[in-house]
Amino acid sequence: MSLSRRTLLLGGALVLTGCTRQKVEAPPRLVLATGPDGAVFREIGAALARVLAEQLPDTEVVAQPTGASVENLTLLAAGKADLALSSLDAIERPESVRAVGRLYDSFMQIAVRKESPIQSLADLAGRRISLGPVGSGTEFTGRRLLQYLDGPSAVDERMAHAVASRRLAEGSLDALLALTGIPTDAVYNIKDQVRLINLQSEAVRLYREFRGPYIPATIPQSVYNPIPACHTFAVPNLLLAHGSLSADVVEVVTRTVFTETARIVEGHPEASRINVRTGIATGQVPLHDGALRWFQSVKR
Repeated sequence: MSLSRRTLLLGGALVLTGCTRQKVEAPPRLVLATGPDGAVFREIGAALARVLAEQLPDTEVVAQPTGASVENLTLLAAGKADLALSSLDAIERPESVRAVGRLYDSFMQIAVRKESPIQSLADLAGRRISLGPVGSGTEFTGRRLLQYLDGPSAVDERMAHAVASRRLAEGSLDALLALTGIPTDAVYNIKDQVRLINLQSEAVRLYREFRGPYIPATIPQSVYNPIPACHTFAVPNLLLAHGSLSADVVEVVTRTVFTETARIVEGHPEASRINVRTGIATGQVPLHDGALRWFQSVKR
């Protein structure tokens, strides 16, 4: 009998059933589209590729650096990637892709210097800001946010979060936008020099306009102490699989993600929330048949 996501979610505590790992017919090469240098996507993707290579010993598993979500979706659609990481809001045609599972959530963070006159999103008008790398989830979501600005457009540039962090610290940038897990080094490394902009009203506005992808959220003070708690929004991140991948292969990928989590997220507290309970909560993106098969194999 097929189990719905609702049934699985209501099933209480889930533990893994014992199962015999059988050899599957996997392609000679699997490409996992990740993210830019220094990004959580890239580091988590590289760790997943290493662990997955152990599960598929006859397959070369490649973690391909990219600009992140938007570029990853392009590569997946073109058949140039077999697996890809993406923020949920960047997936504008959810029926066209298949999910392995939900991983962790990214938080929108807008950092400015402590002495900056910028107090709200509206104050970014005409300012020099970073929207992250080209093809990133930060760029995609940041551009949606900038549509709410009145007055002159922001002077937005594309760069890695690490570069933006250095430029903000030295004063050649007015604001850093980063849609990523918390804490992120881009903010943590300069936390004594910056503060975060509250996005409470923008979080509500985005939720009302786009619904599912945006979740009003708070970054606790403990994350970047002494920076006070900040109201913002979170976006789930998904691992996606090309529809042509066999269910057997995707089942192995899914099992690896959710049973080898400790090894995959080692050293990345922002990704430590990966777990089987929330793994099936992929919004409007349907699960790949292989992922669904694995989730059906878990029970109380």
